[in-house]
Amino acid sequence: MEKRLILRGVIAGAVGGLLAFVFARIFAEPQIAKAIDYENARDAAQAALDRAAGLTPEAPGPDLFSRTVQADVGVGVGLVFFGMAMGALFAVVYAVCLGRVGRVRPRTLALLVAGAGFLGFYLVPFLKYPANPPAIGHEDTIKARTGLYLVMVVCSVALLGLTAWLGRRLQARFGTWNATLLAGAFFVVAIGVIMAVLPSLGHLAVNREEFGDHATETPQPLTDPAGRIVYPGFPADVLFTFRLYSVGAQLLMWGAIALVFGPLAERVLAPAARSAGPVPAADPVGA
Repeated sequence: MEKRLILRGVIAGAVGGLLAFVFARIFAEPQIAKAIDYENARDAAQAALDRAAGLTPEAPGPDLFSRTVQADVGVGVGLVFFGMAMGALFAVVYAVCLGRVGRVRPRTLALLVAGAGFLGFYLVPFLKYPANPPAIGHEDTIKARTGLYLVMVVCSVALLGLTAWLGRRLQARFGTWNATLLAGAFFVVAIGVIMAVLPSLGHLAVNREEFGDHATETPQPLTDPAGRIVYPGFPADVLFTFRLYSVGAQLLMWGAIALVFGPLAERVLAPAARSAGPVPAADPVGA
């Protein structure tokens, strides 16, 4: 049964990834194009400043893939495969939760697991290290940024699992409602401490040395030797819109996984439920 559930999780993840790609292609891609235009214009302004100072501007490297290939094939294939991976992981967690979270309908359990996946794998890490479009991020900090983001994801998922375990442990003593509130408070406090300990991207050594002490890697206004602004900083509306649509794409993907997987899981679980016979009524849990 587990293999059949995982297969259906992969199918649901592929559907979710495809829907996320369509959403991102329509809404997020124009923001990416604006960010690339900003980056090109800023590079041209920096090259003009270098020439005025008697320096030789660094020649840009060739693009291995065109923007059309990147926006259509690259993003599409990447999101579909990412959705399939998340769908398989979702199905494994779903199978583990079966029979261990009380009498919950398959579709309801699918929504709960998908909500936890969206929260743990994306939304909580996003609050500390949000998604950025092109032109944001120093090339010398790629390794540090990747490592910090992965640390944030691991901590978020681990704390989410620990919170679920804690809620179950507290349920018998405090009731479902109070146990949920206590476990939720534990998660918020613990993840808040982790976010406070982990450095902001603008505080990385390379960024401090070259750009000063800033909270993020968002490009600041470009100035000439006299301190006059020759090119503005990165547009705030482009950054906000891109991040908003990034959250929307992930929410759409995880929602699609839950909605597609739920009915498929019911078909797999229905024969097993019938062969197991009637299930005795569960004792009510005190509030």
